Amino acid sequence: MTELHDLPAHDLIAAYRQRKLSPVEVTQSVLAHIERWEPHIKATYLLRPEAALAQARASEARWLRGEPKGLLDGVPSTIKENIATEGDPTPLGTAAVELVPAAADAPPAARMREAGAVIVAKTTMPDYGMLSSGLSTFHPLSRNPWDVSKGPGGSSAGGGAAAAAGYGPLHIGTDIGGSLRLPASWCGIFSLKPSLGRIPIDPPYTGRAAGPMTRTVADAALMMQVLSQPDARDSMSLPYQDIAWSQFNKGAERLRGLRIGLLLDAGCGLPVDPEVKAAVERAAQLMEAAGATIVPMVPFMTQAMLDGMDHFWRMRSHIDLQALPAARRDKVLPYIRTWADSAAGMSGAEVFTASHQFHLTRAAAVKACSAFDYVISPVAPNVAFQAELPSPTNDPLRPLEHIGFTVPFNMSEQPAASVNCGYTRAGLPIGLQIAGARFDDLGVLQVAHAFELIREPQRAWPQPPAA
Repeated sequence: MTELHDLPAHDLIAAYRQRKLSPVEVTQSVLAHIERWEPHIKATYLLRPEAALAQARASEARWLRGEPKGLLDGVPSTIKENIATEGDPTPLGTAAVELVPAAADAPPAARMREAGAVIVAKTTMPDYGMLSSGLSTFHPLSRNPWDVSKGPGGSSAGGGAAAAAGYGPLHIGTDIGGSLRLPASWCGIFSLKPSLGRIPIDPPYTGRAAGPMTRTVADAALMMQVLSQPDARDSMSLPYQDIAWSQFNKGAERLRGLRIGLLLDAGCGLPVDPEVKAAVERAAQLMEAAGATIVPMVPFMTQAMLDGMDHFWRMRSHIDLQALPAARRDKVLPYIRTWADSAAGMSGAEVFTASHQFHLTRAAAVKACSAFDYVISPVAPNVAFQAELPSPTNDPLRPLEHIGFTVPFNMSEQPAASVNCGYTRAGLPIGLQIAGARFDDLGVLQVAHAFELIREPQRAWPQPPAA
């Protein structure tokens, strides 16, 4: 029998409507499960059980009156720490930030509250979100539920760990180079990085997107109905469209007749692990058997593109850190300081050349994908790595060697999802990336759901270690 904390959001809403379950008992189950898991994975920030139960009681009263507040009324949820929530400090994962209460909910948090979601906790991230790990000078070290010696990925570290561990069905993260999809891949969950501006966010930034982190495509589609509502605070948001997110389920037939590009070499960064490659190739075979045409692709990224983006972000971070008082700057993770300060000697021409790689990446991605309906690839060349390491290379001068498959779709503004496609011999999850044309977010969800229907059986979700 499925435990309450493991039930998907769709099932919870149906049970609330039929008065078979109460948001209070579901929230109690989630909180008890968090209590068992949290000493081992440290996924949460501002975990406040009493506040969560108060929200659940209010939701229960609404359901008993037959007046649910919104699509997510009473569903336990978490929000990444860097998405502001009114009255709470936003430390951005680092001990260097002054803890000032946020004046208002950022757009994704506001939409979740308006929809009646029970905000159980916020989730952890590394210093300034600049790592693909759970290593932080502010938060305890976050770990991966599949193997607590490994990290969950990042920068949406706690969100990935929370979803895999069963901290309720709905979680929100953010992504500027892979920060939704990498933890989704390494934690075996689903995530969608939507088209830039599809989900309003504040503050906006080039390539930055918020998105759902869930165990199923169905729950992500439900979240998209809520999160994609308009908010004028995002100067980069798209004009609102009434997209039929509930039409995510077109069955495995959705794959029939599609022309899908298969990208197995990012053209830069780390080589693809043989087990990752084999899992993605198997996914392609399953899609082909379902009626898709699979066409091998040549790489469109280059090391110069990846290095340029890296160097520009180094300079941006170097300027930000130099603006801090020395005592606060010294609190930043040394790995981040070394990485940022390596840009100190860059000339104006070098900074311009680095910044130009963002546009070159965008143009290359759009051109390469234009011949296909969708593109599939590994999310990352590797699987989850040692929890204590800031990056797979553990080298601040080679920090982004694992984002060659993910970062181009931030720059091209295309939607891209991570869906589990297998496991290593050691039992670590492997993510398949599915990218679509700009604005085709619903199509990506439909293809991802079709793959859910044809993929090989999934392993049981990890359980907390025995006390």
